[in-house]
Amino acid sequence: MAAYVNPGPARPGAHGTIHREVSPEQQAVEQRLVDSVVSSFDACEDPRLKELMVCLVKHLHSFIREARPTEDEWGAAIDFLTRAGHITDDVRQEFILLSDTLGASMQTINVNNQAYKGATEATVFGPFFVEDSPGIELGEDMAFGAPGEPCWVEGTVTDTDGNPLAGARIEVWEADEDGLYDVQYDAGKRAGRAHLFSAADGGYRFWGLTPTPYPIPDDGPVGKMLDAVGRSPLRAAHLHFMVSHQAARTLVTHIFPEGDPIGREDTVFGVKDSLIKRFERQPGGTPTPDGRAIDGTWSRVRFDIVLAPAGI
Repeated sequence: MAAYVNPGPARPGAHGTIHREVSPEQQAVEQRLVDSVVSSFDACEDPRLKELMVCLVKHLHSFIREARPTEDEWGAAIDFLTRAGHITDDVRQEFILLSDTLGASMQTINVNNQAYKGATEATVFGPFFVEDSPGIELGEDMAFGAPGEPCWVEGTVTDTDGNPLAGARIEVWEADEDGLYDVQYDAGKRAGRAHLFSAADGGYRFWGLTPTPYPIPDDGPVGKMLDAVGRSPLRAAHLHFMVSHQAARTLVTHIFPEGDPIGREDTVFGVKDSLIKRFERQPGGTPTPDGRAIDGTWSRVRFDIVLAPAGI
């Protein structure tokens, strides 16, 4: 990274930031510190770790030298991170929320899941995945009693040449109609999540819930940050997928209902046009694909999943 350049007299920045004049002598003092910290990693034997630390230091110091926070402001930032640590536990991960709401999670996804021949796009993982989801058979219900409108989800899993991928593991999870995941009720509860495997023809199908918008947990420091800057904590309605196969790159993604009023204002920047799907609401009494009797409305959606090759 190039050395910090004197921005000149105080003037409004592109986003209203006030750039302050910094003398050449002061710039030299600040640059010497950057150089000293960077050189402190010279003995690091892990080249990737060294690269990461040097890049982090350069960007961090660049931020400090541009924004020029007061010591009280820097102390407030440290306090914010401390409070994020205190509220984090086995269920609540405030640092993931912070990463998500700053767009850092989505940018990391973009960097690590480059476009390849029509492969399904990836999006954020979110803080509510758990490892021990129950297994279901094709066509079974992953809601396990969670409240909400039933939704029939079906599709195929193929590679980018259109070949079906049999035995792909499909993890699915979502919030209920009250906007809560199972683990927000009870760390040991399992509802609104499951895993299943694609059939020989790559097909899959299951019952879930029609997704609805909900707020991220906003009773902690991240929620207070969003409120302070005038941002909504609402996530666009979505259904999570994680799809893995030995011949393919693991995909973490969501699908989003067409016409959701939250849409592009999703607080974690996860919505992509290719992932917006039509959830077709069915009137009460409409026959279901598997003959299930439903008292009231239900919806259905098709999501065909295309996995990039492993190693891409």
